[in-house]
Amino acid sequence: MFRFVSRPPRRPASCVLPAAALLLAAQAAAAGCPSAPDHSTPLEGLLSEVQQAGSEAQAREIANRMWEFWADAPDERAQEILNRGMTRRSSFDFLGALEDFDQLIAYCPDYAEGYNQRAFVHYLRRDFAAALRDLDRALELSPRHVAAMSGRALSLYGLSRLEEARVALAEALALNPWLPERYLADPGGPLAPPGAGDMEL
Repeated sequence: MFRFVSRPPRRPASCVLPAAALLLAAQAAAAGCPSAPDHSTPLEGLLSEVQQAGSEAQAREIANRMWEFWADAPDERAQEILNRGMTRRSSFDFLGALEDFDQLIAYCPDYAEGYNQRAFVHYLRRDFAAALRDLDRALELSPRHVAAMSGRALSLYGLSRLEEARVALAEALALNPWLPERYLADPGGPLAPPGAGDMEL
């Protein structure tokens, strides 16, 4: 899924580049990416801290420390691609950001943050189905990535899959009750528990 490759020479119509060759190329690229750092122990500590936070400001500071771990890429090359993609996204260059996150995922297919960041771009472009696919993969790799969990709830909400969104948001709020999305589950909110004044899209 690299975007910066030269066009292969024209082949006869009967000769097609096998899909297996593309898969091998992606695997070769991935072979150069080391495993992502294991920050599970300090992240568990931060999740415990945020559950005991006494104010939103304190919870935000703890969440910022979580982001430092999630955004710690496997190596210098991956970090450079991740940082560039996030900068492009912040500048509303969504297509450029997608190119970077595609490249990051091709290089480091087992790094959860590549999928989470690409999902965020899809979400901003209102492609909720694509966001959900990436968030599901991010959570396979990092099951307690609470930001990906809340993003999954928002994507399900965007797809009008309200019951699933309620469950996903409740799971995220169980880990971090201070998430900005918590208002969606307030009484009368669109993702409030059944019987608490839930409102359809």
